[in-house]
Amino acid sequence: MADAHAHLSAAVNTVLGTVPADSLGVVAIHEALLSVLPGAQYAYDITLDQAKIFDTLASKLRAFKAAGGGTVVDNTGMFHGRDLPLLESLARATGVNIIASTGMGPEENLGGYFLTPQTNPPTPWPADKFADLLAQEITDGMVIPRLERRAPAGLVITEADAHGITPTEVSLFQGSARAALRTGVALSVRWGTDAHAELAHVLGEGLESNRVIVANLDRADAVAEGVPATVAAKGAYVALDHVGQNDGSYIDDAARVTLVTELIAAGHADRILLSSNAIGVAAGLTPVTLPYEFVLTEFVPALRAAGVSDADVQQILVDNPRDVLTVRGGKA
Repeated sequence: MADAHAHLSAAVNTVLGTVPADSLGVVAIHEALLSVLPGAQYAYDITLDQAKIFDTLASKLRAFKAAGGGTVVDNTGMFHGRDLPLLESLARATGVNIIASTGMGPEENLGGYFLTPQTNPPTPWPADKFADLLAQEITDGMVIPRLERRAPAGLVITEADAHGITPTEVSLFQGSARAALRTGVALSVRWGTDAHAELAHVLGEGLESNRVIVANLDRADAVAEGVPATVAAKGAYVALDHVGQNDGSYIDDAARVTLVTELIAAGHADRILLSSNAIGVAAGLTPVTLPYEFVLTEFVPALRAAGVSDADVQQILVDNPRDVLTVRGGKA
């Protein structure tokens, strides 16, 4: 009975505050609403029309809800266009839960403030400074620069350089893990060249593997090396989060179906997450115009045709994201 009560009282941080974990429904775990390349908002040839952006995103979120979706996780982090009043308005207008993230990376996107502290010679920010910065976005609310704090972040995200994790990113990974451990939210790691070594940086901070998502594991090189299965075996969540994107860097959807069935057969249905990494509105970067409901309307039928059961679909789209996004007891 105590366990049942704990499950019913579990909560998730959304942009409108905490909600019961069981109210999330189908979750798109790795998407972007408004994504702005840092600095693009100042470019002469880019206009951010707030009314148009709202209308575009509201239409896409309503389509997601009509297809059976319940929650979208915005993975833009701190400096890629995260607009909290916009996300709040969208959540109220559409009835879709929106979970915003805190975090940053890779190093090339951090900016000088995080790269050159007042030391001689300059050294990376220590992990504790990153931890304090990110944890405050969860405990005190996310920042609107120079104005105020709003709702708590529901996920910490971080990313390694595609050519290999840098010393600054090691510090960032460690600090991100400490923030997740301190606040009880999960951590999503976008791997660079060695998913296991980069996962080790966050697990080494004492974060349990079931509080970690390893993103981008449908990259062709990861699949060729069997990384999704070995990551799942360690207890971390495997995010196949480019569903619908079939370029040369990622496996195609037919191969994703095969990968999902193999992971289920290996006993890892409880570690699979699916998403499309769609961008609702992009500024300064290439848009990914897939609908947020693509997994539901296009990929799930392919899974069922391959023999994936309704129970496993429920596990992957509802239960797994609910469990990882639920705020667990943080540590002081």
